[in-house]
Amino acid sequence: MPRDNSIKSVLIIGSGPIVIGQACEFDYSGTQAARSLREEGIKVILINSNPATIMTDPMMADRVYLLPLTVESIEQILEENQIDAVLPTMGGQTALNLAKEAEELGVWEKYNVRLIGVDIKAIDKAEDREKFRQWMIQLGVPVAPAKTANSFLEGKEFAQEIGFPLVIRPSFTLGGTGGGFVHSKEFLDEALNRGLSASPIHEVLVEKAVLGWKEFELELLRDSADNVVIICTVENFDPMGVHTGDSITVAPAMTLSDTAFQLMRNTAIMMMRDLGNFAGGCNVQFSLNPETEELIAIEINPRVSRSSALASKATGYPIAKIAAKLAIGYNLDELKNQITQTTSAYFEPALDYVIVKIPRWNFDKFKGANDTLGLQMKSVGEVMSIGRSFTEAIQKACISLENDAIGLGYYGKSLMKTDELVEYIKTPKWDRIFRIKDALMQGVTVKTIVQATHIDRWFIYQIQQICDIEKEIAHHTLESLPEALLKDAKKNGFSDAQIAKLLKTDCSDDQVYEKRKALGITRVYKMVDTCSAEFEAKTPYFYSSFEN
Repeated sequence: MPRDNSIKSVLIIGSGPIVIGQACEFDYSGTQAARSLREEGIKVILINSNPATIMTDPMMADRVYLLPLTVESIEQILEENQIDAVLPTMGGQTALNLAKEAEELGVWEKYNVRLIGVDIKAIDKAEDREKFRQWMIQLGVPVAPAKTANSFLEGKEFAQEIGFPLVIRPSFTLGGTGGGFVHSKEFLDEALNRGLSASPIHEVLVEKAVLGWKEFELELLRDSADNVVIICTVENFDPMGVHTGDSITVAPAMTLSDTAFQLMRNTAIMMMRDLGNFAGGCNVQFSLNPETEELIAIEINPRVSRSSALASKATGYPIAKIAAKLAIGYNLDELKNQITQTTSAYFEPALDYVIVKIPRWNFDKFKGANDTLGLQMKSVGEVMSIGRSFTEAIQKACISLENDAIGLGYYGKSLMKTDELVEYIKTPKWDRIFRIKDALMQGVTVKTIVQATHIDRWFIYQIQQICDIEKEIAHHTLESLPEALLKDAKKNGFSDAQIAKLLKTDCSDDQVYEKRKALGITRVYKMVDTCSAEFEAKTPYFYSSFEN
């Protein structure tokens, strides 16, 4: 179906202040959507209360309103402009909640404005925890034992019925705000009160915790003809219990069996097709039992999510841009793949590289803040790296964190003893991956670390590989360093500064650089082309590697 020509003006709702849990990834989505709609000759009106965002630049929209994100502001805009449709899926949970509130007050109907990119029923189904749970049961999709509560006594009664550990999940919040784990009855009262207060409708889901299970995210797009594509599958390095915004994430998924992947894929597509009558993007989160591959649905977000920005950069597929065009009527097969410019957007990217995202925290600026990670997001940013292998990508990401790490690990002997390290890594903290590496360097076995952290053994073996190379380098001087070892180190993401620090005798990173340059070990540049070189890329971008 071609574009709906009755839509001549669109109101985009932004995400408001950049706060922890709702950061600039929504600004990225909003700017992409604004550009996409203006390409079609559509007048774009934008509301966002944050003047620091790129989306509020006068160049981005035809008219920008720097107003509080309230129904009153929406009414003011609708009175001053002839608006045909509103797109609320680019501003995170804030925009969805505002769209829902305006709908309940009859604002959209009063001004004859259509909601595009999502519908109200979809918002209710996805964000109301009890409706989501009942919907999953109706679809035959397993969920963890749970019950919603609108009062403290109701939540406490059910919590005692199903036992601990529990998860408290408030309805209609972003970034896990107000949520948390409850491991014993002493902490239940506080957790319930916090969750009920955080929810705008005073509702929480009291759910049996599946601690230690693996967590995955899928980014999907759907058009009005019910075509669905999965743009990216992301695996969390950390098991269930750490908010995905605080977890190291990897794309594509590294440890999924083919049967588990197909089940996850089919379930996500079924969920999106049954979500509501709309065209656009969504994000689905699953948990997987590593022993049995039993799958349960965690949540579905009927909007462009924080992970969509990451997935767009990781795959080269402009999710927000395409989602905006789907919202105004286009079908996937009518739109071009913007990287190849010859094939259609109705395709699923194929990656011949590995993406690693590591969050950034500023606990040193928040004195007294609890640095233990959980259901409520605490990171203030993130870095993303691209490599030919997980080891290369994780080391490149660590270097980008600006915390004095020049690879995976802090150099010199760990300040903790072996037993202390094993005890420390049982709790998810911001530096756990560095401490896992320290523990491996001290001889702690992969099995012990897996038992302590529930992180998949494949990831721990990959870190062990980095440790093995590091130990081998430490036996050499620059002069005795074999060419094969130097090449292997560079392929696995070791920086010149990292290698210089590890060698037995003092040398600079410039000296390491000169040696490898003389040996012909130089950087090459690979393409991010969305299709593993199956088609020629017209507008690719590149990443560096040492693989020939």
